[in-house]
Amino acid sequence: MLLAVILFSGILTMWIPARWALAAFQLALFALAAFTILRRRFQIGWHPVAALLAVAALWGMAQIAAHQTIYAWRTGDAVLNWITNLAAFSLALCVARKERVLEAALIFAAVLGIFAIFTALSSPPGKIFWWFDTGTGLPTLGPFVYRNQYAAFVEAVLPFAILNGILDRTRSALYLAISAMLFASVIAAGSRTGTLLCLAEIVAVPAAAYLRKLISGRALARAAGASLAAIVLFTAIVGWETIWRRFQEPNPFWIRAELVRSSLAMIGDRPLAGFGLGAWADAYPAYARFDDGHYVNQAHNDWIQWAVEGGLPFFAILVAIAALTIRPALRSLWGIGMLAVFAHCLVDYPMQQRPALAAFFFAMIGLVCSSGKMP
Repeated sequence: MLLAVILFSGILTMWIPARWALAAFQLALFALAAFTILRRRFQIGWHPVAALLAVAALWGMAQIAAHQTIYAWRTGDAVLNWITNLAAFSLALCVARKERVLEAALIFAAVLGIFAIFTALSSPPGKIFWWFDTGTGLPTLGPFVYRNQYAAFVEAVLPFAILNGILDRTRSALYLAISAMLFASVIAAGSRTGTLLCLAEIVAVPAAAYLRKLISGRALARAAGASLAAIVLFTAIVGWETIWRRFQEPNPFWIRAELVRSSLAMIGDRPLAGFGLGAWADAYPAYARFDDGHYVNQAHNDWIQWAVEGGLPFFAILVAIAALTIRPALRSLWGIGMLAVFAHCLVDYPMQQRPALAAFFFAMIGLVCSSGKMP
């Protein structure tokens, strides 16, 4: 459970701009990894995803050594973040009772979901938990300062709640209520992609359970009816006006499309070496297709940003990680959440900017893959 505590602490403090918050999180994670290695007397297993994450970190080091990055400091920082992801994944892979960690993650997400709803509806813009100033002036959702990163967090844990809601008869109502509340919190956040992906999870998980003969047709119909009623109730409580307005926006993805076009031009110029891990924002101005006076910090597409920063070889590493996640995710059903996060990466940046959140995602991938780990 110490791993869960470290991951949750990282999420709770990830809004803090000062370096100490991230440094404390990373040091705690590295210390736990070192303790685990010593406790096992260096008798540790391996997994292809762990090997790929190690190669991802080494790729950034190679960029620095070969002077193939336009900003060595940012690339070094990105290397540290990928080592953090490796530690989170590897530690989660070692968890003996992953159900306990998943239960803890769901409880944590449920508490954050409640805070997200209340802060979204009542907290002044730019204030974390009604008090701490983020300096952004943007609406907050608990410790999250960006709606789509919050939505991706919910996507990662929501299938676990849905699956337990249809399989655990004694606590079915509780799990379904948590599922509906988490979905409603994404509605309150106003994330369009998050809303669609969470809806897809709500439909896909029970359907997959039925096809796998884990539940009967009657149980499927009962779960569907209960889920629909709970979703309607919680959505009515938080209000649907914000998400409805966002869906009514004309050409909502035109900026992202322009960023993708610019990024494709960047890939064309440096397809193999890339511009350096973490250096997309520094390379982008020379390729910008428009200027609205705002600083553009991310490509709003993790996949294409990985290709720009690390070149096509680095992009291939991340594709391989996602591919290796598919089979165990479908086998577990609750792991579908991480497939949804990878899909969300196509239109936003859940994996960028907040290293503690990315580490949480890779820890979830570690839990998904743990059934296939080697001794």
